[in-house]
Amino acid sequence: MHRLTLMPQGIEVWLPNNAALTELDFELHGQESIPFGCRAGACGACVIEVLEGVTNLGNRQDSEDAFLHRLGYPDQRFRLACQCRLTGAATVQAVAAPSN
Repeated sequence: MHRLTLMPQGIEVWLPNNAALTELDFELHGQESIPFGCRAGACGACVIEVLEGVTNLGNRQDSEDAFLHRLGYPDQRFRLACQCRLTGAATVQAVAAPSN
């Protein structure tokens, strides 16, 4: 099990190794969390900034990288939460996608 901390709320959730972050919807039972939309990496609703543990969320794939660049988030600390798998402790916060 690995700890995922959601800021600024300071909510800690424990998820199994390699769990998809989309499991937060079930774990938090409706508490304020990361807003998931399409869950396929196509809408940008779930952009997060990784404050700690960026290497514990897997690598950005080429399609995710290109999409985040188009949204204005080229830095590797930004991810689409729906594309992440937790492999160690991490701290993240949801980010509102810029309006282009």
